[in-house]
Amino acid sequence: LNTTTPLISVVLAHFLTDEETLTVNRVVGLLLGIAGVTVIMGPGTLAGIGTQGWAQLAMLGAALSYALAGIYGRRFRGMPLIIPAAGMLTCSAVTMLPIVLLTGQFPRSQPGLTTWGALFGLAVLGTALAYLLYYHILTTAGATNVLLVTFLIPVSALLLGVLALGEHLGATMLAGMALIFAGLIVVDGRLLRFRPHH
Repeated sequence: LNTTTPLISVVLAHFLTDEETLTVNRVVGLLLGIAGVTVIMGPGTLAGIGTQGWAQLAMLGAALSYALAGIYGRRFRGMPLIIPAAGMLTCSAVTMLPIVLLTGQFPRSQPGLTTWGALFGLAVLGTALAYLLYYHILTTAGATNVLLVTFLIPVSALLLGVLALGEHLGATMLAGMALIFAGLIVVDGRLLRFRPHH
């Protein structure tokens, strides 16, 4: 359901922006990407649609919100990247703080060095640096292109499973990955326009 984000984005961007129009390449590429994710997840993915209505509706709401945020984020072009990234992360932290204070469970003992190291890695590399990169790609390539990263999440999970956990990469998973990469190539379009010189 998260991979519907770029599909939602390409439709909304067509109506809400002047720069990102709905093209055949984009629609075909996005559908290929969604098909690839479905192949990786297995046929049970579609069978589960509708069984947990509220949770799935919440996921689609998150995808819609993510798409709208990408489109809105284009307004920050020309601004130093650190400003929208810092603003977004500060606002989200302030919004989450009362929820954490009301519902969070806090450790009784002082966390160790490993915990602080993991927290630092997530905060600096996985969040702050990631959002600087996000806003850079957003301003240079557009909302739909930056949101294509959702197609790469299952690919990354599969590859990490193979490298870190010794999991097996089967033919179905490889086929799904091929569909995802084909979709990304079709959406981007540059390789399709390439003509070798004779």
